[in-house]
Amino acid sequence: MPQLSDRTANFTDSVIRRMTRISNQYGAVNLSQGFPDFEPPKEILNRLAEVTKEDFHQYSITWGAQNFREALARKIQHFSGVEVNPNEELVVTCGSTEAMMAAMMSVTNPGDKVIVFSPFYENYGADTILSGAQPIYVPLNPPEFNFDPNVLEEAFRQKPKAIIICNPSNPCGKVFTRSELEIIAGLAKKYDSFVITDEVYEHILYKPNVHTYMASLPGMKERTITCNSLSKTYSITGWRLGYVQANAEIIERVKKVHDFLTVGAAAPLQEAAVTGLNFGDDYYKDLQEKYTHKRNLFLKGLDDIGLRHTNPQGAYYILIDISEFGYESDMEFAEDLARKVGVGAVPGSSFFKEAENRYVRLHFAKKDETLNEALNRLSQIRNKIKEL
Repeated sequence: MPQLSDRTANFTDSVIRRMTRISNQYGAVNLSQGFPDFEPPKEILNRLAEVTKEDFHQYSITWGAQNFREALARKIQHFSGVEVNPNEELVVTCGSTEAMMAAMMSVTNPGDKVIVFSPFYENYGADTILSGAQPIYVPLNPPEFNFDPNVLEEAFRQKPKAIIICNPSNPCGKVFTRSELEIIAGLAKKYDSFVITDEVYEHILYKPNVHTYMASLPGMKERTITCNSLSKTYSITGWRLGYVQANAEIIERVKKVHDFLTVGAAAPLQEAAVTGLNFGDDYYKDLQEKYTHKRNLFLKGLDDIGLRHTNPQGAYYILIDISEFGYESDMEFAEDLARKVGVGAVPGSSFFKEAENRYVRLHFAKKDETLNEALNRLSQIRNKIKEL
């Protein structure tokens, strides 16, 4: 049999999705893969029920239904201040995962370099490899996960085609400040690089942190490629609705890649999701309050147990320091946590380029009763897992 491709040999399956399977195997409370266990807004579900009886069962326009793109453009402009042409500057994708892949394939050539902050969402490494690019990793330094501007500029001196920024960050919960984004923007302009942003957690923020849109900074709309999703904002991770926002020249390339990757996002789900895109500001205020409550509940529980952890500024992930348990492998710890304690987590090493085995990632996008059950199980962690 002929050899399989080299590019697919150079990365593993998703550790996050693997930990969901392990959690299911042991009946663990799954705090590994970041999806909620509560329903989307009723208004969206009610519209979905109507859509099933209407004429939305065939392909929509490849780059997204017209009314969906128009509603999306209005929402983007409302929150970011960036004016978006729905016909020339948007492509609707099958989730932000496709959005990122389409963006990478549209702007990079084999051998191009791309800056990636570490820790990073695991897909970025695979996206870089599949597009033939070479990652340059720049550390975000714990516990605040700030970057050194001098180290970042040294990376830019290697003339990367792009830099990828996850803001707010998965897995560390960092929200990049405006001044930090201005430093990145200045370097991108100085060295003529694209900025590819992943902003799926734009509305999940904890005061006083605020989200600054890279495309809104002076001179950055033309070189920013925003990848985003409806999954986290409306609790519809299974609907796979995302988008790429960029200037018209870039979007023309993205349209071609998207067309042959997936043809188009699901037509009935786009139609139902328009309802969410038209929500007023009260929805997003309530969303922030909901997640602030969940974060506070979970952090207090971890503090009561005595587990050291990060304090997220945005998104819904926490890194737990597992140094006290003496494991050389965080993967082995995560498997034991699922099997012995009954809580699913993701080994932190899957997010870091550096040799890092002292963290596991948990998420708190769950009902209160689910979080309390997880905390109840975690309270027994030192009885069920060996300590150093």
